[in-house]
Amino acid sequence: MRFVIVSGMSGAGKSSVLKMLEDAGYFCVDNLPIPLIPVLTKLTIGGRKEEQDGMAIAEGLHGKAISKAALGVDIRSGQALEELDEILNQLKQFEVKPEILFLDCNTEVLVKRYKETRRTHPLISAGRIDAGIELEREKLEFLKTRADYIIDTSRMLVRDLKTEIDKIFVKGESYQNFFISIVSFGFKYGILQDADLVFDVRFLPNPYYVPELKRKTGQEQDVYDFVMKSEQAEVFLSKLEDMLKFLIPSYILEGKNQLVVGIGCTGGKHRSVTIARAIGDKLGEYGYGLKVEHRDIAKDV
Repeated sequence: MRFVIVSGMSGAGKSSVLKMLEDAGYFCVDNLPIPLIPVLTKLTIGGRKEEQDGMAIAEGLHGKAISKAALGVDIRSGQALEELDEILNQLKQFEVKPEILFLDCNTEVLVKRYKETRRTHPLISAGRIDAGIELEREKLEFLKTRADYIIDTSRMLVRDLKTEIDKIFVKGESYQNFFISIVSFGFKYGILQDADLVFDVRFLPNPYYVPELKRKTGQEQDVYDFVMKSEQAEVFLSKLEDMLKFLIPSYILEGKNQLVVGIGCTGGKHRSVTIARAIGDKLGEYGYGLKVEHRDIAKDV
């Protein structure tokens, strides 16, 4: 039986993940009181009938064993959350090893999501939302430390999150708790604020000054080929790949689970888009979660 516990920061996407798992055939329960987790586990594993307190426990719910179940657990459990560590240990008696998925997100993005939905944080009925978020982060740290999978949804769209969930819980592919965002941008519109690493590619040949390429972008093959045919682009791409291959394992050892790499040129349409595409193709072979996006590609069209 596959038993998944979905937890993480409020607003990071737990409800969306439970819906995705339900669509994938998982039996899903959200916000079950923590002391009842062993009871739910016993009901779902099935396999035999037992007698307890004079009552027969059926072979799973609906008269049959369930092979896939997911349980949503979050800060709404209150003080009972402190019991979760011991409850998870108790599940060993059922020969069930729960997989813990922890959804993380940076504070700035969470505050924005709360303001957009006009919801209050479960730990703060009044006052600053960011204070509630940081308190929640402290209370959930033990669960994040114990997690089998950590997904940072700060820069993810729902479809990106679904891709990662399908990879882990539907296709059964190997998964590394590290997600890379490659973001192209234009310096004329401001530097990428949330980037961990920023690379300036304005030294590369500029398609902007080629009349037939000026109105196109690095998403189009003739622009891509124009940039990549230069020796500087080839050497830079090789050295950038080597640097990231060196840095990523070190970041992982330090507990980092997301890396945002900014690639900038003047307008964010030609050179930066091309290099972002190229390095994304290289990193896609390494098995990390990966997203390539272009912040300024549609500006001044």
